[in-house]
Amino acid sequence: QVQLVESGGGLVQAGGSLRLSCVASGRTFSSYAMGWFRQGPGKEREFVAAISRWSIGTTYYTNSVKGRFTISRDNAKNTLYLQMNSLKPEDTAVYYCAAGAGGRTDVAPGYDYWGQGTQVTVSS
Repeated sequence: QVQLVESGGGLVQAGGSLRLSCVASGRTFSSYAMGWFRQGPGKEREFVAAISRWSIGTTYYTNSVKGRFTISRDNAKNTLYLQMNSLKPEDTAVYYCAAGAGGRTDVAPGYDYWGQGTQVTVSS
């Protein structure tokens, strides 16, 4: 069982930055692939970014955030990060972190555990 708690959301102006954090419980954090998803108002949950398990550190991004967002993990701190730069109003959403034991990392069914989400609002 893994419990995930996100933090770092808030209100920011377009062009600004935020860093989201996701702290995981348990001693097996490094064995999970980790991902960030988001759900905007009236939209379905969508993939944002993922990072492979262990210390391999391979990263994946949806096209709309490439070059602006950076996913990273600190296995010693059981923490996942999402650095978000050059934010746009269309990035407004609830952001969720997720942990997966071995499925695809770019779709929600590939993950086994989810956090409760943190709100990011980008004003124009």
